[in-house]
Amino acid sequence: MAMSKSDNPFIAFLAIVTAPIAAGALLLSWAPSNHFFEFSPKYDGYVAARDISGTVDAVQDATLTVFCGANSNRGSLGTAWAIDKEVLQIKSDKALLVTNHHVIEDCIKPGLKLSVAKLLGKKRDAKLLIYDKKNDLALLEVDMKLKPLELSDNFMYSGYWVMSLGSAAGYEGSVSFGNIINTTYDEVLFTNNISEGNSGGALIDNEGKVVGVITWGVNNEREQYNGAKSLDALCLKIIKCEYEYDGEKTWYNWKD
Repeated sequence: MAMSKSDNPFIAFLAIVTAPIAAGALLLSWAPSNHFFEFSPKYDGYVAARDISGTVDAVQDATLTVFCGANSNRGSLGTAWAIDKEVLQIKSDKALLVTNHHVIEDCIKPGLKLSVAKLLGKKRDAKLLIYDKKNDLALLEVDMKLKPLELSDNFMYSGYWVMSLGSAAGYEGSVSFGNIINTTYDEVLFTNNISEGNSGGALIDNEGKVVGVITWGVNNEREQYNGAKSLDALCLKIIKCEYEYDGEKTWYNWKD
């Protein structure tokens, strides 16, 4: 004879108890995957880029190695990256690149040739348009088609994930990952492993956007940290900054 629900109250009790538990387990297992598929990490700067491979490829396409010398055959001096012309104080119909002043300083002298090259690409003559010795920044012009990197509107906080890409010690296309240590008005301190050839490269957030220009590093047995010029440092001569904070021009809209 078939047993009805009322004939077995213990089974009914188990069903009532286990159903919420199963639902909770399903929710817990779904939540991390749902977080992973939230493709914009804009409001969570502490996590890595959702698509690290895609981010590396996109930044690589906009990054070049800088060379300087009488015949431009001297070893690589540093890194440069393509910037969106719409944000610049100067106009040009060619690709514009940001780098450090100390990377191109020797090329300011007469008779020295400045050139740039993409990863595994041919060298192209470049022209120095602007330099800002105070903030160790420079703007170059090159006759190439490049997809520029976008500047981040998000201020960097301690612990945020960042990526660096450039010609570390002459090894083009070198990539490293780390975190923000701290920030000042014109500098960003970070943990990524870098070396001399990284100078001028872009510091990238988890959205694939620029948050600074890699400038210097400290690497010894006791400590290892590095510095980048903040986007606010570009306000003096490179980019257009419509906002102000504490009497200084700033890229960020602190009123939002």
